[in-house]
Amino acid sequence: MRKIAVLTDSTCDIPPELQQKYGIDILPFVITLDGVSYTERQDFDFDEYYGMLRAAQGVPSTAHITAMQFCEQYAGYVDAGYTDVLHVTINSTGSATYDAAVMAQGLLREERPEHKLRIHLVDSHTYSFVYGKPVCEAARKLKNGAEVEYVVAELEKEFACQEIVLSAFSLKQMKKSGRISAAAAFAGELLGLRPVITLIDGVTKVESKVRGDAAVPAAMIRLVRQRMAGPDEDFEYMLGTTDIENVKDLEKLCRKEFGHGPAEVFKLGAAVASNTGPDAMAITYRGAARR
Repeated sequence: MRKIAVLTDSTCDIPPELQQKYGIDILPFVITLDGVSYTERQDFDFDEYYGMLRAAQGVPSTAHITAMQFCEQYAGYVDAGYTDVLHVTINSTGSATYDAAVMAQGLLREERPEHKLRIHLVDSHTYSFVYGKPVCEAARKLKNGAEVEYVVAELEKEFACQEIVLSAFSLKQMKKSGRISAAAAFAGELLGLRPVITLIDGVTKVESKVRGDAAVPAAMIRLVRQRMAGPDEDFEYMLGTTDIENVKDLEKLCRKEFGHGPAEVFKLGAAVASNTGPDAMAITYRGAARR
């Protein structure tokens, strides 16, 4: 019998109740804000962090999970008799977390040269619950007896077509993180322009700019409509937000455009909000397969 662990990082934004339901291990990012370091999922909840961001004098920084931390986690699985671990990470283009996990496998071979743990490492190529939800589905399948190799293949197919359309109403964090240029952020703040951005395979691209917050939802939907794969009746999408109230207009327009509501409405976690700012919303969906 194979004994399989499921591991990911805190940027997955999996709610605690789903983490517990599916037995998923989540290692947290450390976030430093105004000189104080916090551990995501431990030192605050999402809403508390949005308030901290709005009140902050500076811009937060995030520290990826280290190879040593992953090695310790892997070693714990070896000691507990696990045969396999399915490990899904945040997008490797935007974080060194995936590389740290690769390095951790080498460290584990040095520390436990006789270990037999099979590590199935998967790069999500994306952020937030866009990979958190598939991780939950993978854990469910594994609990029901699915082979880990099959689950890995299904995850790879899912991550090959996931896309995000995002907009942020405050541009300070996005300028600092490099998601948009300082010049674009300055012009946006001066003129009241809001960027509509795609996040695809870790690459950020400003697709358009609209004037004023009210114009953002329709512009996001137009872009999704251009890129979505499949007919409306098969089209599944989710909404991510830092403000449930603000996303209601977006949800209403999406229902009208696509003929049905979102599969999920989820909150963007601290690591994601540290880059987007505390006033952001996103539509996530399947586009054409890229791999």
